[in-house]
Amino acid sequence: MRNRRRNREAFREHSYWQSYSDMLAALLLIFILMIAITLAIYRQKTNDLEQTRLELDSAQSELDATIKDLELSNEELASSLAELQQAYEQAALTQEELNRAYLEIENAREELTVTKKELQDIVGIRTDIIGALQSAFSNSAMKVDAQTGSITFSSDVLFRYNSASLTTDSRETLKNIIPMYLDVLLADQFRDYIAEIIIEGHTDTDGSYQSNMELSYERANAVADFCLNKKNGLDETKIEQLQKLLTVNGKSWSNPVYQKDAWGESTQEVDMPSSRRVEIKFRLKEDEMIEKIAGILEQG
Repeated sequence: MRNRRRNREAFREHSYWQSYSDMLAALLLIFILMIAITLAIYRQKTNDLEQTRLELDSAQSELDATIKDLELSNEELASSLAELQQAYEQAALTQEELNRAYLEIENAREELTVTKKELQDIVGIRTDIIGALQSAFSNSAMKVDAQTGSITFSSDVLFRYNSASLTTDSRETLKNIIPMYLDVLLADQFRDYIAEIIIEGHTDTDGSYQSNMELSYERANAVADFCLNKKNGLDETKIEQLQKLLTVNGKSWSNPVYQKDAWGESTQEVDMPSSRRVEIKFRLKEDEMIEKIAGILEQG
């Protein structure tokens, strides 16, 4: 009887440990499953984060391109904007300094707008001057260049060969032409826009550059002397005005005229008679305006 009882107790003890090991196995399995699920979730989150990072990089690239386009479209204020951007990044500007910087930018913008308008006015003035010159010479054989407003005299008409002395006939020609031309340039509505009135002498390519330089200058100077003589059509007031604006240049054969072919295209052959000439032209105050605009942009 005792042996049976011992056997049953031994059997019960064995069953208890078997159940305990099964439970541990189940817990281990659950733990492994949780780890597997956690790893899967981690991989998914990692992939999502990587995808998000790629999208952010792409968005950043698009944003950078957009910023670059905006910067290019505002070249006039690029320097000022760059300084402000740098100031923001360094957190070095106080509100007062920022307000002052904005004010400087606004002032520069307003000044640039005014300067542009003045420059546009000058471009319009050139058209008006050329139109007035063409109108003044409408009944004359002398033609006004439609692009530059210059007039050109053939040296063969004004001077004898290799001479810088005006002929008697040429003096009569100049007396008819010069006052008409200069009266337009020195008129009240145009005079303040004129920066320079230029008389240029040109020669053909026959002879040395230096000898032609001297001849071309002497011929241009002879025409200038004629213009400044009050006996030749200009009153003393206009002569005084002309003296302040007049420049005399000799160009030798540095700017010859070339012959044209049957289609009107320039060839490599120098047109010798046409190259021997004296030109009278003008320069507006465009250079001064351009320098002013450049100064504004540099200050910005």
